[in-house]
Amino acid sequence: MTANLKTASRSRVGTRASRVLRMQGRIPVSLQGDGKEAQMLTIGQHEFLAARRAHEHVFTLEFEGGGSDSAMVRELHWDPLGEDILHVEFRRVDLTRETEAEVMLEFIGHPKGGVLNHLVSQVTVAAIPSKIPDVIEVKVDAMEIGHPLYARDLKLPEGVRLVTPGTVSVAVVVVVKEEVAAPVAAAAPVEGEAAAAAPAGGDKAGVPAAEKGAAPAKGAAPAKGAVPAKAPKKD
Repeated sequence: MTANLKTASRSRVGTRASRVLRMQGRIPVSLQGDGKEAQMLTIGQHEFLAARRAHEHVFTLEFEGGGSDSAMVRELHWDPLGEDILHVEFRRVDLTRETEAEVMLEFIGHPKGGVLNHLVSQVTVAAIPSKIPDVIEVKVDAMEIGHPLYARDLKLPEGVRLVTPGTVSVAVVVVVKEEVAAPVAAAAPVEGEAAAAAPAGGDKAGVPAAEKGAAPAKGAAPAKGAVPAKAPKKD
């Protein structure tokens, strides 16, 4: 299956011109390979995304004035947030000849124990363009701790062969050790702090011994229950 995309040529390149195209609902693209001259084109954003959602990976690019080329996506350039496509690079392909392509891995399920560690996210396969899968499903339910899954263990669709070396580790199940926080030791008092906290030579109330029984200051109110001293009689 291939998806047809109508293209339009573009003579202006650069960041500003590409921004204007994206505002118009168009994606700037380039078409290369097969010994032909590279072409600078644009495609409709809506049509391209619809084909991607349908898992189409082989496209027929129709040119203005007639003619077409079969192509596959070689590289997608996304904005920093990964929300909008900035540029698509297409590679010409022959629908009757085997070609290589990188295919994403989709891990399904959960291992019997431990945590699954993904070592690679894609592998290279070879097939005629119409048989290259959009993703390769990897079931990990039967994986056990310490037993890696190799590229040779992947189940590929019929007519698709693996190009990535079979000895490449795809994933492994590991044990995650729980870190136990060490108990916080009580801080030892700094020398001199204990002495400062407890009043030296005073009673439990913290009143210095020298102040016990001291006469009240001049003009101060007498303490409760105290008998005021009598003034001496004048002759």
